[in-house]
Amino acid sequence: MQDGYVRLEFWQIGLAAALILVNAGVSLALKLGLAKRLLVAAFRTVVQLLLVGLVLEWIFAVGHWYVVLLMVTFMTLVAAAAAVRRTDRRYPGVWLDSLISMWASSWLIAAVALLGIIEPEPWYLPQYAIPLTGMILGNTLNGISLGLDRFGDELDGKRDQVETLLALGATRWEAARTPLEQSIRTGMIPTINTMMVVGLVSLPGMMTGQLLAGANPIQAVMYQIVIMFLIAAGTALGTVSVVLLGYRRLFNADHQFLSQRIARKR
Repeated sequence: MQDGYVRLEFWQIGLAAALILVNAGVSLALKLGLAKRLLVAAFRTVVQLLLVGLVLEWIFAVGHWYVVLLMVTFMTLVAAAAAVRRTDRRYPGVWLDSLISMWASSWLIAAVALLGIIEPEPWYLPQYAIPLTGMILGNTLNGISLGLDRFGDELDGKRDQVETLLALGATRWEAARTPLEQSIRTGMIPTINTMMVVGLVSLPGMMTGQLLAGANPIQAVMYQIVIMFLIAAGTALGTVSVVLLGYRRLFNADHQFLSQRIARKR
């Protein structure tokens, strides 16, 4: 044991990685066709996390604000692209909408956390800025992805209903209101569900990490409460903004539904 936590060796990581073979065995036995994907995912997990660990070790040692911002910017770009890749229906400008929503919501909430709540000294301290922003980005990614996917499905599946409302004199907002509400609700529900059972069903990552590092349980809980509220706010802002930006692209000022812009992913 060192500095309040048990230090892991590479052979222990290998032993844990071997458990993936159980999953692969189940896939082969049931002919699920997931064995190859599981092994590739496991390999990528190891490589990506080791690379991130080396990069973070360097960033923590350097500690310059611009290096931290570059890292967070890269994370934001990856998250914005990943959110769109998970959707089945897309429209011109969806990549930019995802980036704007991801950047604005996550960075705003991270700024509130670093400058107004936790207040590390300096504010860009990598040990706080990067993990906090990463957790907000990861959850906002899910909200944006789910919201975008549901929005495309709703508009494509209810095209006749939307166009009928517009033909009867409804405004673009009135015609799109139900798809908008359903999309935003879909993006936010996973976070709300997690908040409903947090601490009862599982211990979240931030809290678990601090407990393993030897932190006081009450302090770990307080940090996790802050994180959950930051995640909820970031997810809500990101989901609402990306759906509204999509609404502006798919409905013009003349209250017309530009359904031809929606296309299935190839």
